[in-house]
Amino acid sequence: MAGAPYVADHLAELTGFRDRDVLDTTLAGVLRELLQPLAVTVCHRVGEGDQQRWLVRARLSEADVAASADSVWAELDELPKLEAFPARQECLTRQEPVEVPGATHVTCFPLLTDLDAVGVLEIESRSDLDADQLRAVSSMLRVYRNVQGLLDYSERDMLTGLLNRKTFDEAFYKAFSSAGENQVLGETRRETRRSMQAYLGIIDIDHFKRVNDRHGHLIGDEVLLLLSRLMRASFRFHDRLYRFGGEEFVVLLRCATDDHAREAFERLRAATEAYGFPQVGHITVSIGFTDLRPGDNPTTAFERADKAVYWAKSHGRNQVAEHADLLQRGELIETQKAGDVELF
Repeated sequence: MAGAPYVADHLAELTGFRDRDVLDTTLAGVLRELLQPLAVTVCHRVGEGDQQRWLVRARLSEADVAASADSVWAELDELPKLEAFPARQECLTRQEPVEVPGATHVTCFPLLTDLDAVGVLEIESRSDLDADQLRAVSSMLRVYRNVQGLLDYSERDMLTGLLNRKTFDEAFYKAFSSAGENQVLGETRRETRRSMQAYLGIIDIDHFKRVNDRHGHLIGDEVLLLLSRLMRASFRFHDRLYRFGGEEFVVLLRCATDDHAREAFERLRAATEAYGFPQVGHITVSIGFTDLRPGDNPTTAFERADKAVYWAKSHGRNQVAEHADLLQRGELIETQKAGDVELF
């Protein structure tokens, strides 16, 4: 084990980032350097209910130059189920370290945030970790938890737990770039991932002002919270879900076709219409979406989706409208901007 100044350098490294992906990779790198183990793996629990799976966020063996990871766009059924790794599952359930002695020694540590146990840190070593090493891991995980808490505070909507608006622009460019595709997927799989189209959707609760006026803002907040849960159940674990404020929500996702994107948004629309909200009863949502095009920026894409949701709300509400489809049907007219002048 290194001395205190050396450890302090690693603590500074771990707290120097404001990106969750980089944070997980840095945690694996710091612990590999401190402990010299055979391998360090940071894995998160993804999915809902009995469909939860393991997603490797960062893995470093002693000979690796760079960390490997599962693709953020992996389909859920491509990932191993929780029960495929009993020690990880036990660690996650008990929220305390679990040791698995053998030819090589595996120790699992829970990755805790202020909200939940989000995953497991797995360290494979030639022998069991000594007291100093265990203390070093514990210290790093406390720092990791604190940084995650700061990220949650700055990036999450405090009511719903969804991402907030200020994180949208960076994610818009990051989430749909082809860079950093999964190193563990085969070449054919990677090409399939790159060929998938990105979409942006806006979800607006119909007549939400009536809910607040009739039932009060506490009940209105409950509606927003419950809708966020319906969104999590309707979309995939890697789709990015936002609350932009008030009753407006945004989704960034990738699908193979326009029809698949429409099916995802229609699934949420139908689930919302069918759900019985306490004291309020049934509400509906209007949804507008657009594909993301070469040269798009967050503003141009958002404007197209916004026009589609406005059309949906002004033509009966409780429906899903696609910008490209509305153009094709002549319901909307495409506009192109040159400087501050709109060209029709």
